[in-house]
Amino acid sequence: MSSAPLPVASVPALATPSLSRARYTLVLAALTLGGFAIGTGEFAGMGLMPNLVASLGVSEPQVGHLISAYALGVVVGAPLLAILGGALNRKILLLALMGFYAAGNLASALAPEYGSLMLFRFIAGLPHGAYFGVAALTAVSISPPEARGRAVSLVMLGLTLAILVGTPLATWVGLLASWRWVYAAVAVIALASVALIALSLPAAVEAPRERPLDELRAFNRLPVWQALLIGAIGFAGMFSVFSYLAPTMVEVTGVASAWIPLGLAGFGLGGVIGNMLGGWLFDRLQFRAVPVVLGWAVVMLLLFPLAAQQPWSLLLATVGIGMMGALGPILQSHLMDVADGAQTLAAASHHAAFNAANALGPWLGGMAISAGFGWTSTGWVGASTAVAGLGIYAWAARTRSQRLQACPGAR
Repeated sequence: MSSAPLPVASVPALATPSLSRARYTLVLAALTLGGFAIGTGEFAGMGLMPNLVASLGVSEPQVGHLISAYALGVVVGAPLLAILGGALNRKILLLALMGFYAAGNLASALAPEYGSLMLFRFIAGLPHGAYFGVAALTAVSISPPEARGRAVSLVMLGLTLAILVGTPLATWVGLLASWRWVYAAVAVIALASVALIALSLPAAVEAPRERPLDELRAFNRLPVWQALLIGAIGFAGMFSVFSYLAPTMVEVTGVASAWIPLGLAGFGLGGVIGNMLGGWLFDRLQFRAVPVVLGWAVVMLLLFPLAAQQPWSLLLATVGIGMMGALGPILQSHLMDVADGAQTLAAASHHAAFNAANALGPWLGGMAISAGFGWTSTGWVGASTAVAGLGIYAWAARTRSQRLQACPGAR
């Protein structure tokens, strides 16, 4: 979900055309708008769950499978398209990825029934991770050294704003009209990003790339896979609760559907706080910041079933659980440290890992609900995945300690 700035040292220096301040700002705005479109398309289904249930004649867990289908598309598409697109001009690749995203969401808006919608959500997810990976590196390539981190943060801001603003607005539109209009609007926003990128980004913005086999070889290291596993499993708890928040608010908290956008905005507010907190924690604790965030997640997720009984405590809980987003910048920073020689693939795969969590969380939560454990059982499911993430961290920390003993200069 959230991502930290790429460390400047990990990105090759480029000979980039000089941009005026206005054009530089426009490029970053275009990339941010693309991130906003992707984030809104990704999370809209969570707020639209009651609308999709009524329109398609399916159950809430089946709508959860639509969310998982999108996430699986990200998992498949992020590394695949990052590698296949390596030979393309970076501007052309960004335009193709965002155009692809617009097409996938337009197809979703026109889907005649549940089966075709599931297929189109999978297709829409394919360009997600590769776009963010290439957009982040593009932002670095056009920025002076002292502003590169801020540039990437602005690109990733689109994803955070999608949770804070885009998803509640999508839910509101769904309540007033139809879920189909939401996906159509996402397609329009994506096309607006395409137009802005085409107008503002110089065609000559490039970066030296490793050959695909060399990049795969550099990527295929145990510390890289451990970091991805922590994200894929440890972060699943947030999505378990987030995916079924709408019916939980209606059925358990007992509020009207009009409250749902406010609950979703709570996750967005928590995500903004977590994104800032994660960078601060990593600067002070480095990789040891992971158990701090996962420990917080276990407590918040265990409290969720109790908090869901009252509106005020539910809103506080959504902010607290949303703060799990701190894990994103921590793992992104650590991943870039241990993925030398595979920056593009690692940047894309970071999003693949978090969308694996977006697939795993709703699936496990849906199983618990279908088994009769109730809507709030998503909190218990999420706490279990956070504990599993702590176990993977312990394995990774032991591996790191052994590697440092064998080679003191290793990362």
